[in-house]
Amino acid sequence: MDRPGWEVGLRLWAESDLGLLTRLLGDPAMTEHLGGPETAEQLRTRHARYCHPDELDGGAMYAVLAGPDGAAAGSIGFWKKAWRGQIVWETGWSVLPEFQGKGIATRAARLIVERARAAGKHRYLHAFPSVENAASNAVCRKAGFTLLGAVEFEYPAGHMMTCHDWQLDLVGGAE
Repeated sequence: MDRPGWEVGLRLWAESDLGLLTRLLGDPAMTEHLGGPETAEQLRTRHARYCHPDELDGGAMYAVLAGPDGAAAGSIGFWKKAWRGQIVWETGWSVLPEFQGKGIATRAARLIVERARAAGKHRYLHAFPSVENAASNAVCRKAGFTLLGAVEFEYPAGHMMTCHDWQLDLVGGAE
């Protein structure tokens, strides 16, 4: 539920965000639906990629800022992906436990839709939350994505999982 005074904003990923990334992707509880926590080396490599948007093929990663003081509450981004014979944007997010249940992820997802739309490169934005991740699937629904169905998805490399394929048309109208 949205809370008064809980503003949500995005800031481009910065060198100072390694601690945030470690809390998000280095913790077993936070990565339950993502195949488990990343190692320190994997986190450093991912952080370096996030800090250099050119590594994301025109996309970008952001720290999600929330609350009365604009604290770093999570991450969200979009990047190029080849999917079913076309090039699309993919998005994904993570919100720290103390910020969950406040509508922050949904508002951040709506903001990332606008960023991906403004980038103007691809028609569709996709999200692939695990079918077991009720919260992220709810974010997709609330942010205006259309559920296309369940798919087998490899994430991380070598780990297959069943995900929902959610799509949002960034241009609108029929194809």
